Amino acid sequence: MSAEMVSAGEHLPRVAGAVPLDGRKVKIMWRSGETSVVDLAPALASRRVYIPLRDNDELFRTLRVSEYGNAIEWDRDLDFSAVWLARLPEAEFSNADFRRAMERLGMTLDGMAADLEISRRKIADYRKAGPIPKHIAYATRYLMRRAEDPS
Repeated sequence: MSAEMVSAGEHLPRVAGAVPLDGRKVKIMWRSGETSVVDLAPALASRRVYIPLRDNDELFRTLRVSEYGNAIEWDRDLDFSAVWLARLPEAEFSNADFRRAMERLGMTLDGMAADLEISRRKIADYRKAGPIPKHIAYATRYLMRRAEDPS
């Protein structure tokens, strides 16, 4: 019998630690060494099974990492897989992130305004210090992903 290692694709993400934050956000520490903050509120609102987590702060604070790091879980047998968590966008999207996205995309103020279907003035605000709404952050991330993988 051979002792060769068989590779079947990318490694599955594993969670090293998780901390519940305000607003149904969670800070995830990955075994890879990376850290991310994800907003679970939309997912909690989209599935009936998560109704207990929506408004129950005490239950939300029971958050822990599963034995093998392949999920985060709460009391009452509620969980989210690490694969699913890894696909969620970061909860925070700063003005610096917005500027970097524009640079990577090679966008001018007019070009970004056209792609996001908002005014040039709003783009200028987001580049400086204006608060970036979630839908603009999501749309900007979408543009970035589309540019990285045009297929």
